[in-house]
Amino acid sequence: MSFLIGENMTGGYGGADILKGCTVDVDEGQIAVIVGPNGAGKSTAMRAILGMLDLKSGSVRFKGKDITHLSTQDRIAEGIAFVPQNNNVFVGMTVLENLEMGAFLREDDFSETIEEVFELFPVLAEKQKQLAGELSGGQRQQVAFGRALMSQPLVLMLDEPTAGVSPIVMDDLFERILQVRQSGVAILMVEQNARQALNIADKGFVLVVGENRHTDTGEVLLADPEVRRSFLGG
Repeated sequence: MSFLIGENMTGGYGGADILKGCTVDVDEGQIAVIVGPNGAGKSTAMRAILGMLDLKSGSVRFKGKDITHLSTQDRIAEGIAFVPQNNNVFVGMTVLENLEMGAFLREDDFSETIEEVFELFPVLAEKQKQLAGELSGGQRQQVAFGRALMSQPLVLMLDEPTAGVSPIVMDDLFERILQVRQSGVAILMVEQNARQALNIADKGFVLVVGENRHTDTGEVLLADPEVRRSFLGG
């Protein structure tokens, strides 16, 4: 049984279905990556799992529990955190205030978690009193990543975490994702840099027009001639 699974998901935003029987899942301590061409439904699949759109059919289960009809906030309370691609920091708040916002559901002392985030992203410790809106794109991504970790999630969902950042920053973010995986957190992400993402993935899903075209380990997908030719540039 998968730790988190969106199974046979069909639905969209009111018009034609974007997802058509799509299934994605991730287990504890795994990195699962969703790749595919633009318009394939990758981010829509993530939003469906988070409860941000109504499914016509299919289900979402987490820790063996059906959460298909739970609100987004209730799913977050169950232990799922989400980092959207855009508008993912509070630009008028400091780095530290952004991190504190990530702990809004917690009633315990979260100072230790802040220190863990600073250890993962040392630059945030240096800039903790600076407004998030003054940071570089890569640093903002670190703030968004760190804020999501403040809730101590069981599953971390990332939508295009390396979009718009330099290759050096991208490599650094992937290293941080691997570190988080080592702590036992399940990571489900959509990523435009498919080759690099599949290289660190335990499991990969290639979506095309809302359907699963290929599903296998990251290693197998990277070695698949059709996947390489059609989605990885040869």
